[in-house]
Amino acid sequence: MGNRLLYLANGAQRISAARLDERFASEGMEVDIHWAYRDEFPDSLDGYTGIFLSGSPHGAYEDIPFILREHDLVREAAARGIPMLGICFGHQILASALCGRDQVFRRDGCEVGFKWLDVHPAASGDPLCRHLGARMHMFVWHNDEVRADHPDMRIIASSDLCPNQIWRYRDMPVWGIQGHPEITMVQARAWFESSRARLERDGADLDELMRTASEAEDAKTMLRDFAQLCRQ
Repeated sequence: MGNRLLYLANGAQRISAARLDERFASEGMEVDIHWAYRDEFPDSLDGYTGIFLSGSPHGAYEDIPFILREHDLVREAAARGIPMLGICFGHQILASALCGRDQVFRRDGCEVGFKWLDVHPAASGDPLCRHLGARMHMFVWHNDEVRADHPDMRIIASSDLCPNQIWRYRDMPVWGIQGHPEITMVQARAWFESSRARLERDGADLDELMRTASEAEDAKTMLRDFAQLCRQ
């Protein structure tokens, strides 16, 4: 049984405060981190049973060498049927690579805060989302957005301001999550404080963020189920 996960780190730091590498490792995955932001990519996708794509300060529409290279990797992985999960920028570059670069756009304003998302019927029977209820709670923070009108997208969850918060590519094992299901309450407090200036510039109130924060346990089931899918 394979369990090797390619972790594409797209951020300015190789590992984020959420330590998703450790979460996936705790679920039985052998995590192979490549710092894509610094143009570190594997020579081959052979042997990987799953791919995780992290967030980034960049936009999926930017003509930056690592982003263009990652587009090619996503398309190759999809052709091979390798399961993929993207969060934030990862969600966006999956859409850009598989559904067209016009699918990702810059919003007029930032959506930021702990939001209640409406879960759609597409979640029923879905390998990652079948445990979600009619609504789910999750932290979101994004200035870029993925459109929700592409025929190859199954829209699984929406917010009041963003119709595509979670999506799946056709019936393939490929999912994008706009928000941040990985953040724990403890991590949230530290992350928000360290990002205070950017959050406030984007319209957030830190006191309100902590007042409305939750562990988002429903959302975290998607991470667990993705690891389980990759181990099969």
